[in-house]
Amino acid sequence: MTRILAAGDLFIRSSHLRESLERALEDSRAEIREIEFAWPDAPFGSVAEVHEASGTEDELIEALQGSAAIATQLAPLTERVIAESPDLRMIAVSRGGPTNVNLEAARAHGVMVANVPGRNGVSTAEMTIGLALALMRRIPLSHNTLLAHEWRGEFYRYEEVGGEVAGATIGLLGAGAVGAHVARVFAAMGAEVVVFDPYLPEGVLDGVVRRVDTVEEVFRASDLVSVHARLTDETHHLVNAERLALMQPGSRLVNAARGGLVDYDAVADAIESGRLAGAAFDVFPEEPVDFGSRIFALAATGHDIVLTPHIAGASRQTASRAADGVAEEIRRFLAGEPLLHPLVELEPSARR
Repeated sequence: MTRILAAGDLFIRSSHLRESLERALEDSRAEIREIEFAWPDAPFGSVAEVHEASGTEDELIEALQGSAAIATQLAPLTERVIAESPDLRMIAVSRGGPTNVNLEAARAHGVMVANVPGRNGVSTAEMTIGLALALMRRIPLSHNTLLAHEWRGEFYRYEEVGGEVAGATIGLLGAGAVGAHVARVFAAMGAEVVVFDPYLPEGVLDGVVRRVDTVEEVFRASDLVSVHARLTDETHHLVNAERLALMQPGSRLVNAARGGLVDYDAVADAIESGRLAGAAFDVFPEEPVDFGSRIFALAATGHDIVLTPHIAGASRQTASRAADGVAEEIRRFLAGEPLLHPLVELEPSARR
């Protein structure tokens, strides 16, 4: 009997993980245990050396005893947890960026690791498009005037109306799973889509986007820039004051990727100066957010700023894809088949 831990949370429930595991493993002899963490009702954070984790090392170690595999999104798989879970041989984590897993510790202890990249690509892309449309057509601002019992005819003045996607130039910083979907939709709506992505293979998105060689070219060309890069040391503050200054007055910015990609103080400056007509953000430098930040102050005083609480990747379909993805990786591991998305793949002699 193989024991598997379904370590869920309040988005990807342990019951979702169990159901996906039962479907994937079919008639195999497996005992599935469940534990559920409090995210998102309780914020995730750092646990020992890992980040964006929910739960404690002690409760996870206790739950993992006797388990050969874990299916999870946010369980804190630290060096201590891996070391003190001697039966653990496989970690399947349902995220594109598994910052809650110590990959080096897993490798050192002979534990395989796989993830589920792109699980929320469609969801995040659709949210990005929604944010852009809300910003360009000033939907939240006009909505709020009606809630205040105001019928403001000036929204039909030429100087006050928004713009269309059709005929606009939309720049994307990154064209992976999310950015590529955004590019296709905006191109289908009649926009010229300009992309900077040094990792985009040749031939991909040909006929859909115009590729450029530098980040600066995106800012110079675009009526709206949308951020889709992965956050690294090199991409921190990819959007900064110098690059925002390259945009034409009245341009707009959308970020539903990572807060660290954008210098939010520089955005506030650009909005106050009129360089940017507005911005839409689903992610922030600090989460939970600092409600005293300048972006919130500007939004509260009537500027075109659209804000949502890091929900771009949150859809029921995302949860289903995530649960099915980790279940398939565990099925492959138990069957001795190659993993689909290995992060730590070991020769049999190096495994526990």
